[in-house]
Amino acid sequence: MSAHPLKTVFLDYDTVSKDDLDTTRLREAAGELILYESDESKIAERIRDADVALLNKLELTRELLFGAPRLKLVALAATGTNNVDLIAARDRGIAVCNVRAYCTASVVQQVWGLILSLTQHVYEFSRLSKDGSWARDEAGTVFSHPIRELNGRIFGVVGWGELGRGAARVAETFGMRVAIANRLGEPPHLSRMNLDELLTKADIVSLHCPLTHATRGLIGARELALMKPDALLINTARGALVDSAALAAALKAGKLGGAGIDVLPQEPPVKGDPLLDSQIPNLLVTPHIAWAAREARQRCIDEMAANIRDFRDGGRRGRVV
Repeated sequence: MSAHPLKTVFLDYDTVSKDDLDTTRLREAAGELILYESDESKIAERIRDADVALLNKLELTRELLFGAPRLKLVALAATGTNNVDLIAARDRGIAVCNVRAYCTASVVQQVWGLILSLTQHVYEFSRLSKDGSWARDEAGTVFSHPIRELNGRIFGVVGWGELGRGAARVAETFGMRVAIANRLGEPPHLSRMNLDELLTKADIVSLHCPLTHATRGLIGARELALMKPDALLINTARGALVDSAALAAALKAGKLGGAGIDVLPQEPPVKGDPLLDSQIPNLLVTPHIAWAAREARQRCIDEMAANIRDFRDGGRRGRVV
C-alpha cells in the first residue's frame, strides 16, 4: 500500500448491520474507516480517494473502478461477486476478495425453514386454527392440506459447495437420499446427475450455485415442466437463476408442489415481480434473509477484516482477483 494513511469506505454498511455488530476488528484492519448508508448516486464520490472499498449489494462498474485512482482493494461482504466488474478490476490492478462459509448455518436454517413450512403447511394450518375452521370442522381442517414424510425421498442439490453440502447434511438426517447435479460446462461426475435427470427425480430441488452467464435463467419453463408435480423448488442463492414468470405460472397451474424463494432478480423489488402475487398457491417469499442471522453477519465483517489485514501484509486471503 502507499505511504499515505489507509482510507477505507464501507459503501452500504446499513445493508449488513443496524448498529448491532462489533466493528472493532474491522476498524483495526481498515485504518480510517467510514461507514456509509447505501446511496448508489454517491458511490463515485465516496470511492474517489479511497484505498479500500467495502460493499455488500451495491454495484461497482468499470466506470466507477477506473474513476477511483487510489483504490487498491474491493472487499465484499458476501460470497457472490456478480456486483463487481471483475474484468475491470483486473485491468485496473484492483484486488477483489470475498468471504465464504460465514453464513452456512444461517442459510441452511432458512432452506429447511422453507422446506418444512411448505411440507407441513405451517402458515395455512395456523390460519385455519385461528379463523375458527378448526373449531367448526376438525376433520376438514386436519386433512385440508396434504402432509407427507420426507424420509426416503430425494433431495436434489444444484451447486455442491459449502451451502449445498450443508443443506444436504440436514436432508440426510431426515432420511432423504441426496442427488447432486453435475456442474454446467464441466465433464460429468460419476456420482452426480445431469440437471435434467435430477429435476425429473428429485422431490425437493435446492439451488446453491452462483449467478453466471451460464446459470442465469437456469430454471425456466422447460426445466419446471421436468419436475414432479408435487416437488418443491427452493432458491436461497440468486434470484436470476429462476424465471419468476415461469415459476408463478407453474404454481398457479398446479404443476409444481410448492416453492420457497428468498431471492429475486431485483432486490428490493421496486418494480414488482411475478412471484409477489398473493394469489399464487404454495409459495413462500422472504426478503433475502437467509444470510442475516446476527452471528453470520458478525462473522462476515470479521472475515472482511482478516482479508484486509492479509492484503496489507501482501497475502491473497479470500482473493477472487
